Amino acid sequence: MSAVDQGAHGAERTLGQLVASATAEMSALVHDEIALAKAEIRQDVKRVGIGGGAIAIAGVFGLFSLPVLSFAAAYGIHNLGLGLAWSFLVVGAAFLVVAGILALLAVAKFKKVSPPERSIASVKQTAALVGTVKPHPRPLSDKAVGVARSSS
Repeated sequence: MSAVDQGAHGAERTLGQLVASATAEMSALVHDEIALAKAEIRQDVKRVGIGGGAIAIAGVFGLFSLPVLSFAAAYGIHNLGLGLAWSFLVVGAAFLVVAGILALLAVAKFKKVSPPERSIASVKQTAALVGTVKPHPRPLSDKAVGVARSSS
C-alpha cells in the first residue's frame, strides 16, 4: 500500500516506514535476481560437465585401448595381405577419426554454454528503473547551512 492509499484511510506512513518498505522491496528484488542467475548458471554448469565428461572418457579410452587395439588391428590387416607399415598407418588414421568425432561432440556441448541472458536483461531493466528515480530535494536545516558556510 502506498502513502497516498494510507493517507486516504487516515494515517500517513512515516519516512522511516517508507525507507524500510523500499529497503525490503529492493532486498527481495536482489534475492530474486540472484535466484534467476543461479538457475541459469546451473544449466550451463551441467552442459560444461557433460562436455568435460565426454573429453575425459575419450581420453581414458584412447589411453588404455589405443596400444592394444592398434597392434591387434595392424596385425589383422597385415594378415589380409597389406604390408605391416601400411597396416599400422591405417589403424592410426582410424583412431584419429574417432578422436576427431569425440572432439566435435565436446565442442558442440561447450558452444551451448551462454551467459545468463535473462538475468543480465533483468538487472539492466532494474538498474534503468532505479536510475530514473529522483530523490526529493530536502530543505537544508540551520545546522547544515552553518556547517556548509564554516567549511568554505
